[in-house]
Amino acid sequence: MSAEDDSLKLEDRVSESSTSKGPKDEEKSTQVPEVAEVSTLPPPPPNGGLTAWLQVIGCHILFFNSWGIVNTFGAYQAFYQTHQLASSSPSAISWIGTIQGFLMIVIGVFTGPLYDMGYLRTLMYTGTFLIVFGLMMASISTDYYQVFLSMGVCVGLGSGCLFIPSAAIVSQWFSTKRGAAVGLAATGGSLGGVIYPIIFRRLVGSIGYGWATRIIAFLALATLSISLTISKARILPAKKRSLIDYAALKDVPFMVFTVSLFVVFVGFYIPFFYMPWYAEQTLDTSQDLAFYLLSAMNGASVVGRVGPNILSDKVGPLNIMIPFTFISGILAFAWIRTRTFASVVVFCILYGFFSGAIVALLPTSLIVFCPDIRVLGARMGMCFSFLGLGVLIGSPIAGVLLDSQVGFHGLKAFCGIMVIVGSMATGLAYYLHLAGAAKRASRIAA
Repeated sequence: MSAEDDSLKLEDRVSESSTSKGPKDEEKSTQVPEVAEVSTLPPPPPNGGLTAWLQVIGCHILFFNSWGIVNTFGAYQAFYQTHQLASSSPSAISWIGTIQGFLMIVIGVFTGPLYDMGYLRTLMYTGTFLIVFGLMMASISTDYYQVFLSMGVCVGLGSGCLFIPSAAIVSQWFSTKRGAAVGLAATGGSLGGVIYPIIFRRLVGSIGYGWATRIIAFLALATLSISLTISKARILPAKKRSLIDYAALKDVPFMVFTVSLFVVFVGFYIPFFYMPWYAEQTLDTSQDLAFYLLSAMNGASVVGRVGPNILSDKVGPLNIMIPFTFISGILAFAWIRTRTFASVVVFCILYGFFSGAIVALLPTSLIVFCPDIRVLGARMGMCFSFLGLGVLIGSPIAGVLLDSQVGFHGLKAFCGIMVIVGSMATGLAYYLHLAGAAKRASRIAA
């Protein structure tokens, strides 16, 4: 049994003891201010049934068209560097992808509370429109600023409207099977990162960049229409909700966890953005083979988002996320020693598997640091805004290193250092959480 389960059971016992006690007991209970908050939590989720599993499908589609499109940018980066944006530096082009990922995550500061207030449908309709419109505009864009606004800003904002619901809906419908359910939903991001690049690569040579991008837009519209039909929230919206959960600012484990995600995601996306270009430039790999490395990485990520999440239901999400993050950092250093195409393929598969678990375990790991699921959207928004800053600056910094004397070696080392340091900070946050739970237990026992 995991430490998270122990702390949850402890909070359940506290809430039960607070409902029917005399004056003396009430005097004791005032020493534990968390009791009143925990005792008002909504009823437990059903953990199954047709409606619950339909939410997994709906969120899978939301991941497919948010994280999946962000994971696709590596294919666009390689294309832009040799076609209409060839006059721009790799760092400048990577800003398009990083602003896309940054906006997808950071606007959770606003979309999280809006989700908590019951605006799920509004967020989903807005996100669907912005993604489709942005891709359509990108298909006719020729200048850098046009691609930046359409592919980076518009698609990024649309993805951000879908991301918080994709991470939060499933968590409302499952508890004992939450890891498995969230993992299955999160595979949509990896699957999108496999299918969309293949569609783009196969079509761009035959029908051109414009129509290849428009077909992706039509596919996004069709799939998101399914999600719009079946997705629904289980918990009634709050009448009033602040954009910030101010209690979280005093929650030291939560804040340390938030900072740790920022550090991890400074380096996290570097292989996804630069792997095709690396293979072409250093291994003399053809564009077709280099492109499929991105699909191999995202394909392995599908497995990484399911298996570890199922295991997390038994041992706890952070007990999986921390070592998997650390191993991802070690793999980034191992990337330095790759000299052949075969070794790069092995790296892509391993990095895709271990890094995939990080993304899939984020929502369930965050719940460990959230005492009330009704403010989950707000806390996700706060946490992911820091994560988004890491995504924003990570790949452009890597692009600057690539243009300097250190080249790809410096880029790889930077990736490894940031992911490893971030994993250690996540471990510190988990330790502080467990220490706090043990302190509360001793106070209750007294």
